[in-house]
Amino acid sequence: MGASDVSGVDSAFSQLVNQKIGGLVVPQNAFLDGERERIAALAARERIPTIYDNRVSVVAGGLMSYGIDCSDVFRQLGTYTGRILRGAKPADLPVFQPSRFQFVINLKTAQLLGLNVPIPMQLLADEVIE
Repeated sequence: MGASDVSGVDSAFSQLVNQKIGGLVVPQNAFLDGERERIAALAARERIPTIYDNRVSVVAGGLMSYGIDCSDVFRQLGTYTGRILRGAKPADLPVFQPSRFQFVINLKTAQLLGLNVPIPMQLLADEVIE
């Protein structure tokens, strides 16, 4: 199911409910990032657990996320920019692959969904929002 506009989000959630889907993975894209609060509210209303690839969506009410550590990527971007400004050719720079990832859980959302997040899972998280 995909959504590229507001009515598409509503339609996707209707389909999720009708098909009794037990969870939702929300990919990152510009449209969905702009609708993160709305998606989190619909997921909470319909009691559908959601996982994202960024912390911001969990702060907005999503259940959990696992994805790259954006601060690490931005730091590396600054390093690359500095090297290019000092004369390095972009084609000569190695490909950067993220090596740090963040796992974030929103316990308030879990409680709204009636889910119990086991303590061992909470201990694995880089951040637990209460």
